[in-house]
Formats: sequence, C-alpha cells, structure tokens
Amino acid sequence: MDRTSSRLMRLVEAGRSLAAVLRDPTDTRQVFRLFQAVSGGASEGLRRRFARSRGGAILLAARPELRSLLMDPAKLEALPEGSLGRVYLAFMRRDGLTPGELVSASEQGSPERRDPLDGYIADRLRDSHDLWHVVTGYGGDLLGEASLLAFTFAQTLSAGVGLLAGVGLLRADDPDARRLILDGFARGARAAWLPAVEWEAELARPLDEVRARLRLGGPPTYQPFHARDLPQGGLLARAA
Repeated sequence: MDRTSSRLMRLVEAGRSLAAVLRDPTDTRQVFRLFQAVSGGASEGLRRRFARSRGGAILLAARPELRSLLMDPAKLEALPEGSLGRVYLAFMRRDGLTPGELVSASEQGSPERRDPLDGYIADRLRDSHDLWHVVTGYGGDLLGEASLLAFTFAQTLSAGVGLLAGVGLLRADDPDARRLILDGFARGARAAWLPAVEWEAELARPLDEVRARLRLGGPPTYQPFHARDLPQGGLLARAA
C-alpha cells in the first residue's frame, strides 16, 4: 500500500472513530482508535524529550511497570491517609474504575505493534491517566475529561489528544465550561512535565505536596457534566 492510500485509510478510520466517540463519549476503545489513526503513537518530539529528561532517563533505565502497582489495592491502602496513592484508590473506587479497563481498551483500539520505546511511553501515559485526573483535580465526567485532554495536549502536543480537546471545547455550550477547558491547556503549559514523573516515588507523598512539586496549583471547582446527562445520540445530538 502506498503512502497516499495509507494516509487516506487513516483519515477514514479517524472520521469513523470520532463519530463513534461523539455518539458515545464513554467508548474508550474508539478513543484509542482515534489516537492511533491521527497520531500513530508517540511523536518524535515526545520521544526525544522523554529520553532526554532526568525522570524519563531513569524510567527508561529501570522500566518500572506502574500498572502492576496501581492494580494492587492492598499496597495502596497501606499508604498514608491523604497520600496520592490513597486518594487515587478512592477516586477509582468511587467511579467504579480499574486500570485494566484502559489496558483492554487500548489493546482493542490500537493493536498495531510498536517499537519498545514508543510502546513504553504510550503505556506509561495510559497507565498514569487516572493519576493525572487526581493530581489535576479534574473528575471523570465529560467536562473533567475534556479539561484533562486540554491539559494533556499542552504537555504532549499529541494531535489525537488535541483533536478531542478541541471537539470538547466546540461542543461546550456554557462559558464556564469553555473557560475550564481553556484553563486546562494553560495549566498544562505551566506545570512540570508529567509524562516523565516517577509516579512510583510520588504515591506515598501527601497529595497537596505532590501538586505543589508539580506546579499544578489547587483543584478547580466546577459543576460536573456526565455522559448520562446527554440526550440520545450523544454529543452529536447535543450539538444539533
């Protein structure tokens, strides 16, 4: 298949995945398909920055598996009250989430084989996604997700992430919601670089201390908007 045909197929796949996400924003499998079609993995700039950063170099040398630690509730429960790890565990339990769900969605949504560096960075970003929710203070509702996507785009410049953040901004029909999403981008630009954070060393620290170390400031106050509040047809119907 020539390059033009391959690019056209990716555009078609991206369009299908985007339409599916607009119909059902909770379909994480389609989100990963969209990321793969638009971005095709970690960008060269992200890879270089990760490898050159102090934290990234340490992570690449040791290759710790964050997911196995986050999937061990006993270890997280043993951490101090108010620590990042304990607040993360409460966040996951409150929303009925498990790290394995993102893994399954990513494997179904982007099954293409990757080189080891690209795979490690992508897996690290995926596995720390809910930690980013906790440290930024954005909830798992649609508005919180859109704001975290804007934050993540400022950090990674991922085209797929930027596309979804832009869609969230365009579909927001409330000025406060739009301001929250735009502030997510501004916070991402100001904050420390989260992709290379050694989360394993942060889990036992008080959450407020972690936020201060990462230059995140306090969590935002906003009214959550959930997927269950959407009309039939999802964001497509909401836009109409």
